[in-house]
Amino acid sequence: MYPDAAIKSATLIFITIHTNMRVEHANRGSDDMARKKSETSPARRGRPPAYDAETALKRATETFWRTGYSGTSLDKVAAATGMSPPSLYAVFGNKHALYLEALARYWEISLAATREALAGDHPLDEALILAYDVALSIYFSGKGAARGCFVVGTAVTEVAEDAAIRSSVAAGLRMIDADFEARFRLAQDKGELKRDADPAALAILASATMHTIAIRARAGARRSELREMARKAVDVICGCRR
Repeated sequence: MYPDAAIKSATLIFITIHTNMRVEHANRGSDDMARKKSETSPARRGRPPAYDAETALKRATETFWRTGYSGTSLDKVAAATGMSPPSLYAVFGNKHALYLEALARYWEISLAATREALAGDHPLDEALILAYDVALSIYFSGKGAARGCFVVGTAVTEVAEDAAIRSSVAAGLRMIDADFEARFRLAQDKGELKRDADPAALAILASATMHTIAIRARAGARRSELREMARKAVDVICGCRR
């Protein structure tokens, strides 16, 4: 049985990376916000403009996550963020630009969390389980029912008609595959996998497991069920061990 401490570690990885990136984005955005100050509505008393922009992006992401891109109007985003539509336009551009920024941020956070999980000195099977624990901590991070993966839940439905969203999704999926493949190649070099194992094929299986977990989380599966599913997938994947 994988130790409970690792589950807690996975959650802390996500929270830490998310918090650090929020601070970093706020710092980067301060200069841009200063330039746009004349175009936006006044910031709430006691809160600097950069903080408001970052908070607005977070709340917009939460709104898209609940109702999807097409099902979320600019008015709904404005209500969630507390900003007027003109202010949202001045800071982020139109709804499409705002969504793309939210999607890019989600990729940033989720990919960094997965890489952190895979980068440790754990044996291969433990590293994979830790990566799935990180994913589950994201899929179950909202209030109420599990919301699953932001990409699977909101972006996949748009890719057929939206080239920019399609490009973002395709690039992110390639990076997930590459991160898993790199970990499998490292395991092969360390003697954890057979020399004739195919890291690229194993990476596809590992990624597909993550996508399946995301879909089932959104569909209402219990977290314990999904973790057991991940464990069984890891047993199959690691069947190529020496």
